Amino acid sequence: MTLVPTRSLASGPLLPARRGAALRRPAAVALVAVMVVLIVATVDPEESGHYPTCPFLALTGHWCPGCGSLRAIHALAHGQVATAASRNVLTVAALPLLGWLWLRWVGRSWRGEPRPQPARPVLVWALLALVLVFWLVRNLSVGAALAP
Repeated sequence: MTLVPTRSLASGPLLPARRGAALRRPAAVALVAVMVVLIVATVDPEESGHYPTCPFLALTGHWCPGCGSLRAIHALAHGQVATAASRNVLTVAALPLLGWLWLRWVGRSWRGEPRPQPARPVLVWALLALVLVFWLVRNLSVGAALAP
């Protein structure tokens, strides 16, 4: 049995036969994302009974950081950016970042580059702090505009 190398001898890009395999995961993530957006675009979250209520909201009466995300995605799918931002501005702001990260993933997979190092802890903590501040402020009277 002969093993076929996945990379050239000079550590160059992936061989064409392996490129498709390397792109399977990013393609699967894109397919799932498109399917979710199509479902949310078709089934309006503004109508009750289609989606479950947020457990945090049901238990506490306060908005969680994700409350309004389905409505924001529904609005974006219909081209209503201002409405989407009024439903959950954090979701709307996160989507371009997620798209950029996905494109980087596709590029690395295409070139056969290894997985990058995990994000620096300071970035992870900053993201956590942003989400927590958003969560707190949207439940205060000063942040009422952030509530969905």
